[in-house]
Amino acid sequence: MSTPNHKGRKDMEEAVRLRKQRRDSWKQQGERPLWKNLSMVGALGWLVVVPTLIGVFAGRWLDGLFGSGVTFSGAMTFLGAGLGFYLAWKRMNEE
Repeated sequence: MSTPNHKGRKDMEEAVRLRKQRRDSWKQQGERPLWKNLSMVGALGWLVVVPTLIGVFAGRWLDGLFGSGVTFSGAMTFLGAGLGFYLAWKRMNEE
């Protein structure tokens, strides 16, 4: 029977193994160039901005279509921003 402490130990061993693997990879490959880091920041910005703007325009269109107040605009903006942040998070964890 495994105890909760045993699971914690396995998690710690896995974390240590991953850190060592990343350190070895960094020593072998070196630091990423500045231009690559800047391009990543730009790409992440667009991944957040574009879905948010699509949400804004879709919300405004739905408000005009149904004659409602700010209900659709706020909701669609929030959904677009949420989608954008999710896409950026996925992209950051890829590399």
